[in-house]
Amino acid sequence: MKILWAPWRIKYIEGFKKGHECIFCIKPERKKENFILKKGKYSFVIMNTFPYNPGHLMVAPYKHVPELGDLNKEEIYEIMELIKEAIKVLKKVYSPHGFNIGVNIGKIAGAGFEGHIHFHIVPRWEGDTNFMPVLGNTKIISEELKRSYRRLKKYYVK
Repeated sequence: MKILWAPWRIKYIEGFKKGHECIFCIKPERKKENFILKKGKYSFVIMNTFPYNPGHLMVAPYKHVPELGDLNKEEIYEIMELIKEAIKVLKKVYSPHGFNIGVNIGKIAGAGFEGHIHFHIVPRWEGDTNFMPVLGNTKIISEELKRSYRRLKKYYVK
């Protein structure tokens, strides 16, 4: 078996320690960018630092709630507007052939941060799935995060 070292993933693994702070609560409060592309009144757009594909974004409310039903109409509307804008920006920057847009509610559904609802926007291209995840148990991300951030951020300038 071949081993592919990915030491940056330890932050993700350690993030699941019990009592760990919620990234969707602490990142918007920090002074530095933290891969946040846009801040709205009720929610924000942030890059997924452990992406499925280049340009994998997330939209999260500032309010720490586990389910969609815990958000009011204004919060839901802003989230949908930010998702719509994210799709527009991703089309300009990456020219994807499609998108996966979704939300994982509850741990059993795959929510890494089950206490804080967030929406994923994943750009997809024909042929972006290959043998590596199936046979090699390895996912290849073709662009470094800081480069993705620079490319996307210029479309989110106020």
